[in-house]
Amino acid sequence: MARRLYYENQYIKEFSARVISCSESKGGFEVILDETAFFPEGGGQPGDTGFIGKAEVTDTVERGGEVIHICSCAVPEGETAECKLDFDRRFTNMQQHTGEHIFSGVLHSVCGYDNVGFHMGEHCITVDFNGAVTHRELERIERLANEAVYKNIPVEALYPTREELENFSYRSKKEIEGQVRLTRIEGVDLCACCGTHVAATGEVGIIKAVSMMNYKSGVRITLQIGRKALNDYCEKNKSVYEISNLLCAKTEEITSAVERIQAQLHEARLACSELKKELFALKAAAASGESACMFDGGASADDARIFADMLADKVGIAAVFSGSDETGYKYAVVSRSEDVRPLGKRLNEACSGRGGGKPDMVQGSVSASRSEIESFWNSIK
Repeated sequence: MARRLYYENQYIKEFSARVISCSESKGGFEVILDETAFFPEGGGQPGDTGFIGKAEVTDTVERGGEVIHICSCAVPEGETAECKLDFDRRFTNMQQHTGEHIFSGVLHSVCGYDNVGFHMGEHCITVDFNGAVTHRELERIERLANEAVYKNIPVEALYPTREELENFSYRSKKEIEGQVRLTRIEGVDLCACCGTHVAATGEVGIIKAVSMMNYKSGVRITLQIGRKALNDYCEKNKSVYEISNLLCAKTEEITSAVERIQAQLHEARLACSELKKELFALKAAAASGESACMFDGGASADDARIFADMLADKVGIAAVFSGSDETGYKYAVVSRSEDVRPLGKRLNEACSGRGGGKPDMVQGSVSASRSEIESFWNSIK
């Protein structure tokens, strides 16, 4: 079993190790070293990446008590290799993991709920708790979590004996066999954990809860922590200023500016709808005969239905198609005197369409061109 250097010093960036074995697998080459600073995926924390010699380490996992380095190419067995971690990635993961411990520990203190799920994704962290949290409580938890960061509290790893463990009250998502490793942030959290952490809470940087949703019997909270929180802020800040410029409004006024535009857009849509109805009425008034087929490129599916319904007052069977040859057409076919369902079925078969409806109206869509639709319609006259 390899000596795990990341438990002795989580800040090791480079080290030398002897290659015990190297075997080809589906995911690349699986390399085992006599000692390693690469952390294997576990406890919600992703595995480390980097290099063993010239071989890129694309992932690190644990299997059967061994740390397996997934490499892009073979590494000679028996040789001593120079190893290098992608430490920027590792440090970011350490920030994320410690920040999650702080947040979960504070939430447990404030609400009494347990962390029952934890995922450290590429862009954010999600944490699941087994109880409901109010938005006011969330604000308080976030504030207290960041105050713990400001205090720069040491993050300690403890290895208590079974007897000593009985005197600790700690968080754990599962039963643990063998030696229990505890991560302690004095006055904030004590949790069973196999992951790597920063040395003190000040290195976490910032903890920001960006969203909360109901999940199963509790809540799922999305967190931005450390470097990722800074990146998230920079992206959102850029978007805010771009929106501010587009709206010609100060950043603190963009919400009211958007609300104003939404109200104006709603009024414009209502006015447009009324104008469309007037236009449809004029077109329908000029129609006559047993059937009519009309096209309106700018109409919506609802508009097509309204137009077809108006036409049906003037002709036996009315059909309206909205769309274009590029996007396809929505249709509505209406009749006051005939069952149009058989006609709708034939239309779908002839024009690569789908849809259905009631005896007096069918609706759907077709992917045929306008000329193909017109050809079909002329064939039924």
